Amino acid sequence: MKKLGVNIDHVATIRNARGSNHPNPLLIAKHVSKCGADSVTIHLREDRRHINDQDVLEICKDRKIITNLEISLNDEIVKIALKNKPNYICIVPEKRKEITTEGGLNLNKNRTKIKKVISLFNKANIRTSLFIDPNLKDIQSAKELNADCVEIHTGKISDLIKKNKDYKKELIKIKKCSKFGKNFGLEIHAGHGLDYKTTAILTKIKEITEFNIGHFIIGESVTHGLKKTIKSFRKIINK
Repeated sequence: MKKLGVNIDHVATIRNARGSNHPNPLLIAKHVSKCGADSVTIHLREDRRHINDQDVLEICKDRKIITNLEISLNDEIVKIALKNKPNYICIVPEKRKEITTEGGLNLNKNRTKIKKVISLFNKANIRTSLFIDPNLKDIQSAKELNADCVEIHTGKISDLIKKNKDYKKELIKIKKCSKFGKNFGLEIHAGHGLDYKTTAILTKIKEITEFNIGHFIIGESVTHGLKKTIKSFRKIINK
């Protein structure tokens, strides 16, 4: 069965809008786990715009929650990750003024740093993934850097599908990268911008074993609730 990770960053965004502790990310993490999520994703950004250090501490401390912590290569953030020992780590690029993650990691530019950080997480027995654009060169680099997984950035194909534009070239790229990575022994994940339609298309790629979805699930749950929304995604990815 393919796995579903639910990103709850925007629960923290709502909480922070009022400077209170409601909704509480820890309680929501517990809830989505009970609703059928295989893991809970949180992104500790350097600017702490949503998830904060206390959230990481509380969520990672509850070992019943399978936690996937997204982080940059910032030294302080890496130390926090090692201290809290989430189940999974996904290393992502981060720009201060971006609204959301704009693309995959530049593996060539940051090669030495990435390899060092992955080594630290490997020694701590934390599964490590690299968030990359769908290209074969980065798949090969991820293997050389000793990553366990790659999460393919699906933002471009998601935008094309939502705008009813031709997405076949992008789909072919993702298929090729998924097969190439699987042959290297990498776990293949997908994430960013996913909704029902895009997920239904990508779930046909058998090499993709995990989907990480956040913004759409939180937005859809305003109308339909988290339980129903997660259940709908489970049906899609397990067809």
